[in-house]
Amino acid sequence: MKLTPEQSEKLISVLKDRFEKNRKRHQDLDWTKIQEKLDANPEKLWSLSEMERTGGEPDVVGLDNTTGEYLFFDCSAESPGGRRSLCFDRKALDSRKENKPQNSVLDLAAEIGVELLSEAQYRELQKLGNFDLKTSSWVKTPDEIRKLGGALFCDRRYDTVFVYHNGAESYYAARGFRGLLRV
Repeated sequence: MKLTPEQSEKLISVLKDRFEKNRKRHQDLDWTKIQEKLDANPEKLWSLSEMERTGGEPDVVGLDNTTGEYLFFDCSAESPGGRRSLCFDRKALDSRKENKPQNSVLDLAAEIGVELLSEAQYRELQKLGNFDLKTSSWVKTPDEIRKLGGALFCDRRYDTVFVYHNGAESYYAARGFRGLLRV
């Protein structure tokens, strides 16, 4: 998917403003270089627009020195509102006989072209601010846990990041997911 030139320009303006307002998230990074990468990868702009549309407020949080990719995380104060009430994956969604949610976390992440944050990435995000004080976010789950029917989620309470488990088929109005996009 591609954005129109007008949509791209508007999104880049939003991202640049957020970048400037939140310098502590990326003190050593230069917006000009980030915009060059965005201009060279229009398909990534579409994913960023989906992150934005679903309430993620994406922002640059780092640079992968190995690949040269900039890392965009969802930096909304709470788990993105347009990505809540989802069970963990397709297997969990298919296992529900009644009261199925509209989608699953892994399916929606794939649709918008982002990765689910790992527990380590979630903890890194929490070093940049206080996130998920009232909500929680699903995170990547080890295969061993998922095979047994579980999935992991995190939140921040009492100035501490907690990792919890739930059945992968569960879903809650206050639980969504945060994405990672590499550009």
